[in-house]
Amino acid sequence: MSIKKVKVGNLTIGDKDIIVQSMTNTKTSDVDATIAQILSLEKCGCELVRCTVPTKEDAYALKEIVKAVHIPVVADIHFSSELAILAADNGAAKIRINPGNIGSLDKVKYLAQYLKERQIPIRIGVNGGSLDKKYKHLNQVDGMVESVLEHVHLLEDNNFDDIVISCKSSNVFNMIKAYRKIHELLPYPLHIGVTEAGTYTQGLIKNSIGIGGLLVDGIGDTIRVSLTDTPEKEIYAAQNILKACNLYNKPYCEVVSCPTCGRTEIKVQEYADAIADYCKDIKKNIKIAVMGCIVNGIGESEGSDFGVAGGKDKSVIFKDGKQLEVVSNDKILDKLKELVDNFNG
Repeated sequence: MSIKKVKVGNLTIGDKDIIVQSMTNTKTSDVDATIAQILSLEKCGCELVRCTVPTKEDAYALKEIVKAVHIPVVADIHFSSELAILAADNGAAKIRINPGNIGSLDKVKYLAQYLKERQIPIRIGVNGGSLDKKYKHLNQVDGMVESVLEHVHLLEDNNFDDIVISCKSSNVFNMIKAYRKIHELLPYPLHIGVTEAGTYTQGLIKNSIGIGGLLVDGIGDTIRVSLTDTPEKEIYAAQNILKACNLYNKPYCEVVSCPTCGRTEIKVQEYADAIADYCKDIKKNIKIAVMGCIVNGIGESEGSDFGVAGGKDKSVIFKDGKQLEVVSNDKILDKLKELVDNFNG
């Protein structure tokens, strides 16, 4: 089944590239704070951002926000078709709603017509933890799928098909099963993620399994890694998931490192963390290895552009699988940074 391509501002969801997005946690009506956070997210690589719009003040604030940022802004709407229209009038590039909770069928019909005329898409956002009571007799997976189908058909019946779908759950197993079913049933692009995933470590694990498990099967067109942490960390986490799935489409530095053992003579974790942090915003295709011993260091880091194999007092710096020079251990980071700076592919 071919996936419909949906335009969101200058982006296309459903095309070959996976779009990385996050959500602000500022009050949208606090224009300065919201703009500052979006600009920070942009620097991290965020391509699409969502802002909550629970009041008219938030909707009006979008006009100034949209002018000051460089990525499309999605308005997150609940219960009010009037707020959805107001957000669209003030620059929202996409509206995230649950069509079943914004009022009568007449309101849904009017909203669909209004957004269609302005070429503004809708994301149907279904969450396993807040399903309508009429689905309570079903298991969570079937309830989410039925909810998605009902809402899609509601929009389709009103001649609206610029649709993106999400069916998230905090249960990774249920989330994966629901998305796989939707992928088989409907031709619309999917926004995938694990909702309420938790704090950084737990959330990263759950999102990596859920999002990664779908991406390797070719399912998913845009991702949001939900974390109880700063939204900037969501972007770096999303990028790392894409890299692990060989789906990241921009140049980046990859750091590989050994798990250490009794032969380890250098501070592998410290060096690996330091060089990874140094490289996190560098747009070059580089693979750097930080290996804990000379015995297997060079051989086990096959495919790396350069790296270090640690020794007791001195370590081997290697490049393209061959020894480049030997340096004292206090010079390891300086040498690796120098190689990064001078790397031209």
